[in-house]
Amino acid sequence: MLTFTGKSVYSAVAIGKISIFKRRDTEVKREHISDIDAEKARVAKAKEYSLAQLQTIYDKALKEVGEANAQIFSIHMMMLDDEDYNDSINNIIETQQVNAEYAIAVTADNFAEMFATMEDAYMQARSADVKDISNRMIANLSADNIEQSVTDDKVIICADDLAPSETVSLDKEKVLAFVTAHGSSNSHTAILARNMNIPAIIGVGDEFLAQIKDGQNAAVDGFTGEIYIEPDEDTLARMTKKQAEDIAQKKLLLELKGKENVTLDGTKVNIYANIGGVGNIGAVLQNDAGGIGLFRSEFLYLENDDYPTEEQQFTAYKKVLESMAGKKVIIRTLDIGADKQVDYFDLAKEENPALGYRAIRICLTRPEIFKTQLRALYRASAYGNLGIMFPMIISVSEVEKALQFCEAVKAELKTENIEYSDNVEIGIMIETPAAAMISDKLAPMVDFFSVGTNDLTQYTLACDRQNSNLEEFCDTHHEAILRLIELSAQNAHKHGAWIGICGELAADTTLTETFLRMGIDEFSVSPGFVLKVRNEVRNIDLNK
Repeated sequence: MLTFTGKSVYSAVAIGKISIFKRRDTEVKREHISDIDAEKARVAKAKEYSLAQLQTIYDKALKEVGEANAQIFSIHMMMLDDEDYNDSINNIIETQQVNAEYAIAVTADNFAEMFATMEDAYMQARSADVKDISNRMIANLSADNIEQSVTDDKVIICADDLAPSETVSLDKEKVLAFVTAHGSSNSHTAILARNMNIPAIIGVGDEFLAQIKDGQNAAVDGFTGEIYIEPDEDTLARMTKKQAEDIAQKKLLLELKGKENVTLDGTKVNIYANIGGVGNIGAVLQNDAGGIGLFRSEFLYLENDDYPTEEQQFTAYKKVLESMAGKKVIIRTLDIGADKQVDYFDLAKEENPALGYRAIRICLTRPEIFKTQLRALYRASAYGNLGIMFPMIISVSEVEKALQFCEAVKAELKTENIEYSDNVEIGIMIETPAAAMISDKLAPMVDFFSVGTNDLTQYTLACDRQNSNLEEFCDTHHEAILRLIELSAQNAHKHGAWIGICGELAADTTLTETFLRMGIDEFSVSPGFVLKVRNEVRNIDLNK
């Protein structure tokens, strides 16, 4: 069995036989011509034919992937009509007295290189579009058909890369998956694959095509970006199971999408999603989450070589708020430390970092970091429904200090005439036994609690969650943990706050009814568990 890894474009599983995509590439030779006008006429005719083909492809794409994605081919038609592009072709024919094929090929290379060297990733991906329309023109000049029928059976298409027109022209009903040696996640081909709901992996590498053959069995894991060639029995069984689970999940999505999170007795609950970055927003929307209950802001720090600026953070927070279109987005302030270390923070080595200098402790003692993040958060609040949540709270004084920072930042923004929302909810995480035990004191200070059950478990049971030797002692259903959650829920409601759970236990459906009976108002889970929890909620009767 051979295993290759690339970048996933669409998350799904495909199992079947490989078909290597072989296009009829037309070899372009430089030829001297004497009749320049005749050569220009050939270009005009090929362009006319290409535009007609693209119109046909546009009509097909309109039916299969919708108007927004079909616009790719409208852009291709516009590119064919681009004055600079056409002037370049005609100028090369005139000045060098060469054939149309050569003039188009040179123009394609020049324009593709121009796009490829741009800083913007979207513009870089347009390099492939220039090559696509140019190859079509050259193929039409030599009367070769640019599309190629691959097979009559359902197959996994493997190629060096696929042009957008090649992707759409293939019969969707006969394609199990796409796997390419090259390609960009910003390319129109990748966008089309996602919207065609076809598992796709790109950028597997040059060695991939050299080591596979037509007809070989393969399994494509669009979740991990892996493709297995001639998978062994265990791998095939694992992938078959994963495929069945994915199909069941998608079926559940269709059945439950748009339905309320309400028990049989009429109790409503919010089901939100946990995400670790802006790139996960699509999964939140696809799985029909009611909002984002935990946005881990530390991804901005973990991915940077230096402290992210206010503008960088503002842009990221604004994007997630706008994308959620008024749905609640709860952003947790910086939670660096413990198992999440960042070199440029220069944190001292600690014997037990889980009990050390982390999260709110860093923010309160490094005010320049905290203030920068809060400014970005409040600025972004003008673009959506924001909640701010402070992690690792153990005392009333910590919450008081955090709230003072918030008031100071709002006063600054007001002085600077920078817009922000007055309706930002403030919450804290209940992830230490201390916070749970004094939750009656903390609840009047905030709008909500969110229980981080992962840390609450390790601190309550004195079990390091990074230590695999302690698994048998780390009972996530321990009565002490459940009592602390129930106490926090009682105190939250007593003082007019709401309470959610954002740790792993929120997705444990064996505890869903227990939590609802405690009075939990919200569950925040990984996007893929939203519908599973919704299904459980809708089958519970709290009157029984």
